[in-house]
Amino acid sequence: MIEKSNWFALLTRSNFEQTVYTSIVKKKVEAFLPTTRKKSLRKDRKLMIEVPLFPGYLFVQSTFNAADQLNILKTIGAVRLLGNQSGPLPIPHSQIESLKILTSAKKDLITGSNIRMKKGDPVIILEGPMAGARGEFTHYKGKGRVIIKIEVLGQYAGVDIHEDNVEKLPDLLS
Repeated sequence: MIEKSNWFALLTRSNFEQTVYTSIVKKKVEAFLPTTRKKSLRKDRKLMIEVPLFPGYLFVQSTFNAADQLNILKTIGAVRLLGNQSGPLPIPHSQIESLKILTSAKKDLITGSNIRMKKGDPVIILEGPMAGARGEFTHYKGKGRVIIKIEVLGQYAGVDIHEDNVEKLPDLLS
């Protein structure tokens, strides 16, 4: 009996999405890394660059077989498949197909950074010394500044950061 494949969200190390994607494809595992075009943040350039639509994540197709999932998790830069205490949670094929259609249109996508955040929203820091850190939006401070609450060792720390360096995580990934 052939076990049915499902799509799963794979968490990667910060800025390792493309590396993990390339390695997984070499293992003959179907993977999908949705990207969008974004203006480069470097001050000396005005380029449009390809960046992951969901920083820190890509999607892989696998069965619920532990050996298949272990093969994926042994990839350098792969952290874990998203799920709960029962194991990885599959993502409906229809959502992946919608993402493929959305990203294949080659249009500039409006991502989470243009969506007004509200208290408690899960966020990720995109740039600077804390890039990749995840936290919770607490409030707007003014002049493009926001306060993010980050849990560290059971304690909370507030971080004052520019709004452009923070992106709201989609409910799917939070």
